[in-house]
Amino acid sequence: MDNLIFSLNATIPVFLMMVLGYFFNKIGWIDDGFASKMNKFVFRVPLPVLLFGDLATVDFSEVWDMRFVLFCFVVTVCSITIAAAVSCLWSDRSIKGEFIQVSYRSSAALLGIAFIQNIYGTAGMAPLMIIGSVPLYNVMAVLVLSLFKPGQQGLDRAMWKRTLKGIVTNPIILGIVTGLAWSALHLPMPTILNKAVSSVGGMATPMGLMAMGATFDFGKALSKVKPTVVAAFIKLVGFCAIFLPVAVQMGFREEKLVAILVMLGSATTVSSFVMAKNMGHEGVLSSGVIMLTTLCSAFTLTGWLYILRSMGLI
Repeated sequence: MDNLIFSLNATIPVFLMMVLGYFFNKIGWIDDGFASKMNKFVFRVPLPVLLFGDLATVDFSEVWDMRFVLFCFVVTVCSITIAAAVSCLWSDRSIKGEFIQVSYRSSAALLGIAFIQNIYGTAGMAPLMIIGSVPLYNVMAVLVLSLFKPGQQGLDRAMWKRTLKGIVTNPIILGIVTGLAWSALHLPMPTILNKAVSSVGGMATPMGLMAMGATFDFGKALSKVKPTVVAAFIKLVGFCAIFLPVAVQMGFREEKLVAILVMLGSATTVSSFVMAKNMGHEGVLSSGVIMLTTLCSAFTLTGWLYILRSMGLI
């Protein structure tokens, strides 16, 4: 029951922020233009700062486990490959980039640390899981959203240049790289800077959620109900069913196994919508999957935790 209550406390407020944004749009407080500017601001400032803060303050030398990091990396590659293969089911090429991204991108950085702290009292293996998965999440998101951008035809040299430039200059990736470098160099985080980073990064989730809710269109979402349901099922059930048994077989237990569960089966991250919108995609499929996975993840994550605890693995 405690895990169910925690999961509901973690997910329902997220959904309510989307509803709040939708309500503000309907009463005219957040129009489409303002929501678009909010999206761009979140993408360029708070999200990169949030990821920088998560990574810069962690001493990876004390908890480093190369085997665990490599497992997270390889599983992420496999998850992206599976999502790309399933995307071939849809004839509409314009939704493939969004479908691939929302099928594999978890709320690892936002939910992972809080979830593990609730169970074990410390962040445990969450930072290492973030290292193994989140940078790859973002690099591949830039790549697939560029490749399947609406109106994009073929794989010409100019497109590859734009894609590579997009990866190198992507604010989220820059935030991750800067955070990793800061941690690796053991640079101090002064109190003033730490508070500033926390304050700016804290804007990312509420602003991103309200902007997403303000631009959500139920009519368009219903027109994409099949890919939305399939992506949500893959995200919350499919990857866990495939890779959790592999993790158990490889001997991962307790904090490591819970970190892997969060990586595989938590709700699709809000930043996937922000990134899709800022890279020329409609964003309807992304917002629909985020809302559905956010609603359902409290129950699916609790179910997976119950199974793992019943087996004496966590």
